[in-house]
Amino acid sequence: MSTDFDREKLKLKSLAERTSKVDSDLLLRNPRSRDTAEFLRSLPNLLAVKDMKKLARAIIRAKCAGTSRIFMYGGHVIKCGLGPLLVKWIKNGTINCLATNGAGTIHDIEMALFGETSEDVESGIADGSFGMWQETGDVYSKALSTAYNENLGLGESLGNEIIRRKGNTGISPLASACEAGIPVTVHPALGGDIIHPYPDVSWEKLAKAAEKDFDLLGERITHITHGVVINAGSAVIMPEVFLKLLTSAINLGHSISDITAASFDMIRQYRPLNNVVFRPTRALGGEQIVVTGHHE
Repeated sequence: MSTDFDREKLKLKSLAERTSKVDSDLLLRNPRSRDTAEFLRSLPNLLAVKDMKKLARAIIRAKCAGTSRIFMYGGHVIKCGLGPLLVKWIKNGTINCLATNGAGTIHDIEMALFGETSEDVESGIADGSFGMWQETGDVYSKALSTAYNENLGLGESLGNEIIRRKGNTGISPLASACEAGIPVTVHPALGGDIIHPYPDVSWEKLAKAAEKDFDLLGERITHITHGVVINAGSAVIMPEVFLKLLTSAINLGHSISDITAASFDMIRQYRPLNNVVFRPTRALGGEQIVVTGHHE
């Protein structure tokens, strides 16, 4: 290995030195269900509102049938303050499986344990401090060691680590899913997350834990007939993972049909639309829902 690039020599900083753009005061404050229902009834029953109501009915049917209700999401869903909403959905059974990418876990960890997240990337690039945060890497390193030693998936191990450190589980989908006993899976792109350069993060352990989660999400997809899958804010990773697991489940002999597939994002992206919504429902039957707008 070239001595000109030695990650063991990276200079890490404490999160206490970082100016973050999101803190716990900015997160969603859950409205009362009655107020939400009244608000929805007041909206025109057209276009996106009509689709939202269609999705709500599909979730209720899937919940009654005991089928999979999978929520896949990217980091911006957490960074935009919606962690408490996912926690509420976990607790009331709206969703029974979560799947996210690496960024989704990093923002979750930082919010739950340190009360803030989202750095100024440009200023961090200028001085080489972007992503070089000791505490975030330490949490990940410990969770990976636990996952490796106890044969756990990455999502479960990270959620348990937040709980062990007495983090704010009320804003953490990772921790709340573990408390509720439902699957939470993590699907990192190796080299794509800020913790990957961290010297104590083992890529061997990361890959093993991610493989465990890959299979776990695949198992939940085998139960998606008459179920629901929602992709929110993951432009590439989760749509690609979902499509590979869906075809693998069918290849293994599982009969899958009638999927309600929804995409929520700030713009219309190729992979969420095709890999999650259009291709699966055209091939297997079901409902297509696409809602475009800011996550918050």
